[in-house]
Amino acid sequence: MHRRHLLALVPSIAAAQSGRPIRVVVPFGAGGIIDVVARIVAEPMGRLLGQTMVVENQPGAGSVIGARSVARAPADGSTLLLSGAAHAVIPALYPDAGVDPVADFATIALLGQQPFVLVVHPANPARDAGAFLDWLRARPGQARFATTGVGAASHLAGELLKKLAGVDFEVVPYRGTPQAVTDLVAGRVDFMLDSQTLLAPLAAAGQLRALAVTTAARSALLPELPAFAEIGLTGYDASSWQALYAPAATPAGELARLRAAAAAALADPALLRRYAEVGVQVVNTDLAHFIAAEQARWLPILRETGARGG
Repeated sequence: MHRRHLLALVPSIAAAQSGRPIRVVVPFGAGGIIDVVARIVAEPMGRLLGQTMVVENQPGAGSVIGARSVARAPADGSTLLLSGAAHAVIPALYPDAGVDPVADFATIALLGQQPFVLVVHPANPARDAGAFLDWLRARPGQARFATTGVGAASHLAGELLKKLAGVDFEVVPYRGTPQAVTDLVAGRVDFMLDSQTLLAPLAAAGQLRALAVTTAARSALLPELPAFAEIGLTGYDASSWQALYAPAATPAGELARLRAAAAAALADPALLRRYAEVGVQVVNTDLAHFIAAEQARWLPILRETGARGG
């Protein structure tokens, strides 16, 4: 349906459930890019629905705790899940999680996508990404890679780096981005691949050193940094993405209402300005197909490396 028609539909369907708050569960701690996107989207989408959308952080077990709580919530549109790449790879990392990322959820919308940036502690001798890869190769298994959780998009980006660059390093999982960044700035870990929004200011301040971005092309937010493909990692493309889901049994009418509100919110000029500020792009693609493609891409890599959730 054309976005213009969706915008016309929202006022009429907003009245259907006006007043009742909607819980938006983010299965990661506050401060990461998924949490940032959730809080950007919640205001305009809630306004369109005539309901308050309350973001609730439920970190733990690589997104499983939050996902499971939403899958078991009443399927009436009052509880939604806003997650990222970790949701798609639950079957590989947590085979006994008791939650299926496809069967237990109805898709609402793919909300956005953002490149990661490779950053190192300033004490690292590497001044560019190629030199950093050489530094890793000279220390197989010794470098410490901070990630925001096993199965998070940052972890997947690291596993892809191992595979395509022929390097090895220790994966150090944290419960959220702020904790990981704190340890990197303090020099307790060696590098991160994570949100350019959160890491670029620290690099500009000299607390970290930014070396490259992880998408196939350069980032509009950090145009001076090369993409990994430019330093010889052909086929390397990893990013953070955010998507919204409801419990699988949610009625079709309620799903249509939520999808219409999400589509209208993503066309809101104020939201697009906020997205531009944090380096997030709207991706116009079907979420169900996107999830299938992500699983086809990442599940074999995780099984090949033997990665498991803690």
